[in-house]
Amino acid sequence: MTKKPLILITNDDGINAPGLRKLISLVKHLGEIIVIASEHPMSGMAHAVTIQNPLRVRLLTEETDYKEYLTTGTPVDNVKLGKHKLASRLPDLILSGINHGSNAAVNIIYSGTMGAVLEGAIDRVPGIGFSLDDFSPHADFSHVDVYVIAITKKVLREGLPKGVCLNVNFPLNSSEPLKGIKVCRQADARWIEEFEERQDPHGRTYYWLAGRFENGDDRNDTDEKALADNYVSVVPSHTDFTAHDYVNKLDFSL
Repeated sequence: MTKKPLILITNDDGINAPGLRKLISLVKHLGEIIVIASEHPMSGMAHAVTIQNPLRVRLLTEETDYKEYLTTGTPVDNVKLGKHKLASRLPDLILSGINHGSNAAVNIIYSGTMGAVLEGAIDRVPGIGFSLDDFSPHADFSHVDVYVIAITKKVLREGLPKGVCLNVNFPLNSSEPLKGIKVCRQADARWIEEFEERQDPHGRTYYWLAGRFENGDDRNDTDEKALADNYVSVVPSHTDFTAHDYVNKLDFSL
């Protein structure tokens, strides 16, 4: 008999995040599910791993074709734990999200959501990071169902190239229905950062990171443009950071 595909699900908003619960509900019927998520929010952890503290793991739920674990680790820790300890075999697919907040453009660099699926890609496990352009803890995910299921089924069926994962972002829910899916490039945008200087009750100075997002990329084929036009953006991303077009141009001859 053919085994059901093993799907590992994690996120960076914590085990009780509505986005995670939504993702589980949408794909639970597609295979054997193992959820490994953190006790606390881990936003902005990118590809961080825990090396100076022990990782604690607790089994919360065990049913036929479904297990759920709570951990003290980062999203990447959770994928590593799944691959090497908690799952019965190497997962067939890693899903991360649905994140509360966009991971389009440069946000992928900071994203724990995407760190998890990039970790899977290192071991050639296909992965999809899902994010919604709404940071509210009460975000409305009701418009994403058909797209999450369709994209997940396609990757389960066809796989992804070595080292590649998908960065999927949804626009904020509105009165207008989504126009469809656009496969696109990552926009050349950035955060203009500021540190607010504050005083604690003891008169000691501390800093709070703030800032604004600036998109100076006016190309029509970017994830930011797709989201602005009410499309689901899908950016194929990979673990190879090499600037291939510069390798043969860079010369250190003395």
